[in-house]
Amino acid sequence: MADNRSNNPQGGAGRRDDRAPRRDDRGERPERGYGNRPSSESRGYRRDDERPAQGRGYPRDDERPSSESRGYRRDDERPAQGRGYRREDSRGTSDRRDDRGGYQGGDDRGARGRDDRRRDERPRRDEEDFVRPGLAAREDEPETPEGVDEKLLPFSVRAELRGLPKDLGHIVAAHMVAAGELIDEDPALAYRHAEAARRRAARLPVVREATAETAYAAGEFAVALNEYRALRRMTGGAEYLPVMADCERALGRPENALKLAKEAAGQALDAVQRTEMLLVEAGARDDMGNRAEALRLLKNAIGDKTIPKESQARLRYAYADLLESSEQKDAARQWFVSAAKYDTEELLDTQDRINALDGFVIESVEDDDEDEDEDEELPSEGDDA
Repeated sequence: MADNRSNNPQGGAGRRDDRAPRRDDRGERPERGYGNRPSSESRGYRRDDERPAQGRGYPRDDERPSSESRGYRRDDERPAQGRGYRREDSRGTSDRRDDRGGYQGGDDRGARGRDDRRRDERPRRDEEDFVRPGLAAREDEPETPEGVDEKLLPFSVRAELRGLPKDLGHIVAAHMVAAGELIDEDPALAYRHAEAARRRAARLPVVREATAETAYAAGEFAVALNEYRALRRMTGGAEYLPVMADCERALGRPENALKLAKEAAGQALDAVQRTEMLLVEAGARDDMGNRAEALRLLKNAIGDKTIPKESQARLRYAYADLLESSEQKDAARQWFVSAAKYDTEELLDTQDRINALDGFVIESVEDDDEDEDEDEELPSEGDDA
């Protein structure tokens, strides 16, 4: 698999510095659990999505990796921050499987159905190390977490896993819980856990969505794009178009991003999803050297009163970022201040950007503590050397 990751330490696409402006406050964010996201939130690029992005509304060409992507980022909504498999959705619950000995979602380990008893009575292979197909781990995948509370997965996700045999369902659920817990802290490892789940249950949309989101977070944009395409085929949902377009940008194909933006124009996207697509479209226009059109798109969207506050904050932030990169410092500062007024939860790093424009440099607290420790170790003038 080609390595399409960004060389930017902030990651790519949904978390690129110019697209997903957020404070790095991951520790204070609620735990992620696929399936909890409100239907109105965009997927993948999780906007507060929870991505650790600290940068701007969408990435500029000079800040993107050679084949990089997140332009936005779950929730980057997830997404975002965005951010996916955290859907409260209407997928089938496969209730008909409940009495067939399949995966029951956490509380069924002690219960055994009739099929289980029949299986126990069947002749077993002589080899002590025999493992049923699908249960064996590959050498390159992380170990299946033990003692996982599968109830951390939303009911809709556990319902979808009921179509799997019990043992297999527990393994897939464990990897998905791990992926959800790690996606902000260690997205590369989260992706490996999601991929382990995908190897065993690739036909389940919720598993493909987990793989797409974690691949996106890890900067594996080619993988994420393929998974989102598969998801769209499986579910028919248009909500994946914005993050698909962002992946195209990340891979250095802004013209493809614009094609998806045109396709999305005829779809029933909600206000947040429309905003995410517009942010990507503006970024793609800028990538192609048409900054004036990018600014026009953002300015027009800022005037749309139907767009919710958080999305308005992101639009203003992206607009300010483009103004700053165009050397319009005073105007950029005004729009960063405007973005801060809409960013009531302080998910963006607007104050840092304002301070930078004002020439303020804030040293980290950790550095100050280290300096104090060093000062304490120095002998005073009256001490012997």
